[in-house]
Amino acid sequence: MADHIEAARCGHGETTNRLQKLEAAGQAVWLDFIDRRFIADGGLKKLVEEDGLTGVTSNPSIFEKAIGHSDAYDDQLNAQVEAHPGTVEGTYEALAIKDIQDACDTLRPVYDRLDGRDGFVSMEVSPYLAMETAATLAAAKRLWTEVDRPNLMIKIPGTNPGVPAIRGALEAGVNINVTLLFSIDAYKAVLEAYVAALESRVARGEPIDRLASVASFFVSRIDGVIDKKIDELGTDEARAIRGKVAIANAKMAYQHYLDVIGSPRWRALAERGARPQRLLWASTGTKDKAYSDVLYVEPLIGPDTVNTMPPATMDAFRDHGEVSDSLASDIEGAARVLATAGGLGLDLAGVTAQLVKDGVRSFADAADALYGAVAEKRGRFLAGRLDTFSADLPADLDARVKAVIERARAEGWSRKLWAHDASMWTGGDEGKWLGWLAAADGKTVDISALQSFCEDAKAFSDVVLLGMGGSSLGAEVMSEILGSGSPRLHVIDGTDPEQIASVTDAIDLANTLVIVASKSGTTMEPELLRAYFYAICEKAVDEGEAGGHFVAITDPGSSLEVRAKEDRYGHIFLGEPSIGGRYSVLSAFGMVPSAAIGIDVAAFFDTVKIMTGSVGPDAPPAANPGFQLGAIMGAAAVAGRDKLTLVVSPALKSFGAWVEQLIAESTGKQGKGIVPVDLEPLGGPEDYGDDRLFVHLHLDGDHDEDSHAMLAALKAAGHPVVTIGLARREDIGQEFVRWEIATAVAGAVLGIDPFDQPDVEDAKVQTRELIRAYEQSGSLGPERSFFEDRDFAFYGPEEPGGSDAVAILRSYLSPAAPPAYAAFLTYLERTAENEAFITRLRVALRDTKRVATLSGFGPRYLHSTGQLFKGGPKDGVFLEITRTAPDEISIPGSRASFAVVQAAQARGDMEVLEARGQRVLRVHLKDGSSGLHRLAEAIERAVAA
Repeated sequence: MADHIEAARCGHGETTNRLQKLEAAGQAVWLDFIDRRFIADGGLKKLVEEDGLTGVTSNPSIFEKAIGHSDAYDDQLNAQVEAHPGTVEGTYEALAIKDIQDACDTLRPVYDRLDGRDGFVSMEVSPYLAMETAATLAAAKRLWTEVDRPNLMIKIPGTNPGVPAIRGALEAGVNINVTLLFSIDAYKAVLEAYVAALESRVARGEPIDRLASVASFFVSRIDGVIDKKIDELGTDEARAIRGKVAIANAKMAYQHYLDVIGSPRWRALAERGARPQRLLWASTGTKDKAYSDVLYVEPLIGPDTVNTMPPATMDAFRDHGEVSDSLASDIEGAARVLATAGGLGLDLAGVTAQLVKDGVRSFADAADALYGAVAEKRGRFLAGRLDTFSADLPADLDARVKAVIERARAEGWSRKLWAHDASMWTGGDEGKWLGWLAAADGKTVDISALQSFCEDAKAFSDVVLLGMGGSSLGAEVMSEILGSGSPRLHVIDGTDPEQIASVTDAIDLANTLVIVASKSGTTMEPELLRAYFYAICEKAVDEGEAGGHFVAITDPGSSLEVRAKEDRYGHIFLGEPSIGGRYSVLSAFGMVPSAAIGIDVAAFFDTVKIMTGSVGPDAPPAANPGFQLGAIMGAAAVAGRDKLTLVVSPALKSFGAWVEQLIAESTGKQGKGIVPVDLEPLGGPEDYGDDRLFVHLHLDGDHDEDSHAMLAALKAAGHPVVTIGLARREDIGQEFVRWEIATAVAGAVLGIDPFDQPDVEDAKVQTRELIRAYEQSGSLGPERSFFEDRDFAFYGPEEPGGSDAVAILRSYLSPAAPPAYAAFLTYLERTAENEAFITRLRVALRDTKRVATLSGFGPRYLHSTGQLFKGGPKDGVFLEITRTAPDEISIPGSRASFAVVQAAQARGDMEVLEARGQRVLRVHLKDGSSGLHRLAEAIERAVAA
């Protein structure tokens, strides 16, 4: 080794550059820094030429500073997202790979001059993979191929799971920089992996003479921890080794290196051209100002080593560093330092183990910052293509949201979500119900099959969709917002005879395609509707042709699939069992009806994927559109603002019903829940309590100026308002993705499973019992009203009090303890006229009692908000509104008609609500739907008093 120093002194003349003297002493000088401008303006080349620089290392923190704090990358980033929005990680990698390639090209002359012994540039695999062997190995191979430079090194952390990935990558011929090494034992494992990989390649007859590796041994961080413990001890003996433990540890690691390369095992490899895995000293910047700024360079100089320095340390050593044969000197002294540390109980093994954990976390934190910076810029360059998001929150809620965002970041929620890790929620079976994430990327539908089906459907003038909840709501949104009207879509998501008759009167069955959608195949309503429509279709078309007019969407193996095959349906589309109904819009359940009415599903997913790429596992919560909304929803609910009030542009109106089901059924359980308020007209600040969170879904160019003005007043009054902007109708698909992610996140904040619906079945069971009784006796059983007049009959578990309808309603709607919300549950035909009357009831109650109001048509709401009503907070009041249906439509094979089924559903739900401790009253309109006008008048009088 002395010969190296002598060469540094003499060589071909006096060498004055201290950094070049390091090279002469056998130590390579690498730069721990990279920046596009630094490469482009010749700074890197200058270091190579003037300082003898022979390598470059990079990491997420370095790239975050380079990309996030300059505009040097903006042109490429803009072009990248314009051509292919991709993902956040993909966008970053495209930027980083360009820099790495340019740096490799700058150092290529060094690589060639030294015959491949040096001239390397290191690029790190995602720090998120530090504990995942297979994923790390796959990433290393992929980056090696994509960068495509022989002087590239892939950085892999030397964690326990990382070691087999390191060996696997080396065996595949990938140059590796092993990072995050602190302990000698860890280094031994890494060096063994390198030697074993070389031997494996030799055994397979593969070359080893161009394979390179370095082992990055971190230095100063050890003293950063140990010195604090020394200061706590405060003894002279302890102070004597202050600032020396890290260097001693490194020297002993080098001794192990010397032992290995002096062994017969290594000599056998060296004879075949193997190159040693050099020790690379990392973290060599001085943190403690009491120390020399070259403390972690001068004592660690020796042959076959590398020191990767930050720019400040490099400048310091160039200025006043001293080169000596230091690394192999005073080994006894190094051993004494480590022995003293052990005697003082400083627990170096424990410190280094913790430093590995901290390093993994630190690298992940740096990656969060990096990906956040990329996501922010990516979103900016996607303006006009990615739906926008902003939030005006009062200070207390803003602080809560920031706390949720930080918790989600620190616990890796975005990665847990996409990894199907149930620990994000309750640790139950949530991971089994995340197939909708693949659906958001278009992976659960066959686009070409849907395009072919779209062509087939052009033969029909009308499409009738029979389905409940998630099997119909998404398709209805697609039709209302994106449909062309040819073919026309008619949705029947209930048992109301008038609704069924309205559809059958509007279509020609001979020119109609009927889609039966049911995941389980056993849901009562679509099964009854299927039987009815198949029977009337058989009468309307030639014998044996009815099946060709039908399409089934169901999960594999369901009874509906069996029936569809028996009846020779024209098409059968199978769903993904791991997707719950309310999350199924981007699967076959939403896309098949969409294709049937002529929507270009391929183009639709091109738009959807822009959002999917923005909410992936690589998008940190603070820059993740789904997590941003979900954190607000969850934090607001915990803070008592659990009435999420939707304000939707007129052109997007139908979207609210889909969100309503998603939120209510996902969060309304275990006495908790977010109450979605849809179609309630906006009021002034004086009309609301402090339990509201407003979300405005706005379409550019849609005329809802009044909403903007009223929301501005609500913001000024201290109400939280979230604004989501769409540039085009076609962008509505992005909102499906955002809200699904947001609801899953809100569920995590609430501490519930957002994918089950434990209380939905109760009303179904009660309904089936009533219908079974009807099949046997021809009656649903006795039921006694507690008050009747010429217009109404009132039913309920207890009499609210009052001698007339107005007094009864006043008593019911004005309890001693005001309700948190009121729900009007209407078993009438779902028409615009009936909806308007219900809205009138809602506004009257909201404006006088300052309570949130919901509405739903039965039995449609049972598959939407029904879970919330039964499993959520017990603080609502429910007013069921029924009438005797004028049309009796028979159900094939059943004694009960659709009117009877609907009546049974109303009674069954009321009984379950009562059993669950909710306050419920039913008012029966004796004059049918026309009685709504008189009910509205009665309620207005009742609440005004």
